[in-house]
Amino acid sequence: MESKDRVNVLLVDDQPGKLLSYEVMLAELDENLVPVSSAKEALAYLLKCEVAVILVDVCMPELDGFELAKMIREHPRFQKTAIIFISAIHLTESDYLRGYEAGAVDYISVPVVPELLRAKVRVFAELFRKTRDLQQLNDELERRVAERTEALALSADRLRQSERGRGLALVAGNMGSWDYDLISKAWFWDEGQSRILGVDHASFVPTVEKVRQRIHPEDLPIVREAFAALRPDRGTCEVEFRIVRPTGEARWCTAAASASFDTAGALVRLSGVTTDITDRKEAEDHQTLLAREVDHRAKNALAVVQAIVRMAKRESIDEYVKAVEGRIGALAQTHELLSQSKWEGADILRLVLDELAPYYSDRHQRVTAIGPSLVLAPEQAQLVAMAVHELATNAAKYGSLSVESGRVDVSWSIMEDMLTLAWNETGGPTVVPPTKVGFGTKIISSLGGSHGGRTRFNWRPAGLNFILELQYRKGSSIPDRMTNATKPQPGGASRLLLVEDELVVGVFMHELLEAIGYRATDPVGRLSDAMAMAAKERFDGAVLDMNLNGEIIYPLAELLTEQSVPFIFVTGYAPHSVDPRFTAVPILQKPVLQEDLAGILQNILGTAPMPPMKWRMAAGK
Repeated sequence: MESKDRVNVLLVDDQPGKLLSYEVMLAELDENLVPVSSAKEALAYLLKCEVAVILVDVCMPELDGFELAKMIREHPRFQKTAIIFISAIHLTESDYLRGYEAGAVDYISVPVVPELLRAKVRVFAELFRKTRDLQQLNDELERRVAERTEALALSADRLRQSERGRGLALVAGNMGSWDYDLISKAWFWDEGQSRILGVDHASFVPTVEKVRQRIHPEDLPIVREAFAALRPDRGTCEVEFRIVRPTGEARWCTAAASASFDTAGALVRLSGVTTDITDRKEAEDHQTLLAREVDHRAKNALAVVQAIVRMAKRESIDEYVKAVEGRIGALAQTHELLSQSKWEGADILRLVLDELAPYYSDRHQRVTAIGPSLVLAPEQAQLVAMAVHELATNAAKYGSLSVESGRVDVSWSIMEDMLTLAWNETGGPTVVPPTKVGFGTKIISSLGGSHGGRTRFNWRPAGLNFILELQYRKGSSIPDRMTNATKPQPGGASRLLLVEDELVVGVFMHELLEAIGYRATDPVGRLSDAMAMAAKERFDGAVLDMNLNGEIIYPLAELLTEQSVPFIFVTGYAPHSVDPRFTAVPILQKPVLQEDLAGILQNILGTAPMPPMKWRMAAGK
């Protein structure tokens, strides 16, 4: 027997001979026999070591066996320790009872039978050993249970944290998860899924029919096709579709699903995640719209440059370059002001001062600009800037700014939503009315009528007096307004309605149409004016810019279609952006070439234009 398995057997007797005899009798048990000669020694040993069996002589000096047993039993550690009394005197039944009450488990009388003593000690030693082993196993089991419980608690906590993190991720990603058992018809449906569909999570009970009702009718075939294509060898799918909330709001979603099949290949379970991608879709649409708008504005800018280059006729190359650079510079300055305000408008004072800046002098005041602070809409800012630039250029070349003593006074005021700008020149050469209309005069004149305003030139000998009136706010009008846009023009050429809100491009298109043999109205820059003209006069055809400062031309296109008036679109937008109702309408993209315009108009009008005029530009003599 290994020493680690031996147990302690305490032998208590005041007679050394008896102790020796007990040791001899119990030697073959190979246990750890501990002889002590008094109760005091026995108690001292018990406090230091564990004992399996205690052999106690009933009759001992100081403390007898009964008193020692009682003291041992009072200690919590020894309440179950086996105590065997050995007595050399005759014991009565009351003595036996007293011994059992004191904690004895057995009696052995003298003379002691060795075999009997060994048998009893062996039984209690083995019982102690088994109890100790069982306790150790129990302690180990409890330790393992505690470790397992702690591990399960940590795992459960991690699971809760993971689930919480998954929930936050689903919320942050506008996602929801679901699961459908086709056998039991049971659904798992989380809060994210309810949030996407716009239903109350606490009261909504998902069913196949309820889910189907929330899918947009136009997208339902796409969803059915995606799920119908699931196979054991292709168990996943992803589909993009719209859902309709109970409020009627439509949302874009993607659903990624995984299918489970039984051994026969039948679909038994569907699990998936739905993501609300409405924000992404709107961002994509906005990006597409922004790209289209950038493309539109770029082509419009090219059309403006094309018009300036084509119509800037001068006697020499140097004058031509100077004229072109000046007009492009004026547009660039206005564009810069509008960019600073994010295209919300530009201050008229800043516009006028920027255009007149080259003519300021430190020696004496040659120009003045007086008027209230007004923020002009982008389209009006461009008109005013171009008008002031052309007037200043003309004054510097022929008018009051061409001499040192001349001056220009610019003033503006607003009354009843009407902006009035006055340009007065004094101190310059004697003014003679021009015999021909140049590009600048055409630009300025076109500000009237077609752009909701009126212009007036007074060529006084002392200096030019010019008045520009523009509607500062929508809804105002000029009494008794009559412009070239509504005056009938003589001749047998086809009469065309020209609608273009970009000032320079409109003048250029007007000259282009006349150059190829058509009679065109002055460019009309507002949809309401164009609608009124189309209702009042019957035109042979029309050339329509698609976007008039944010107003789409389609109402006028519908009116012309009802009147059977052929028309074309001229735009900076891509052809695929046209409303499906007008896909058959010819489209010219800006900048427009004369040959393309002539060919497309001849096709839709069915007749050739009047003999065209030739474009000329003098390059110097």
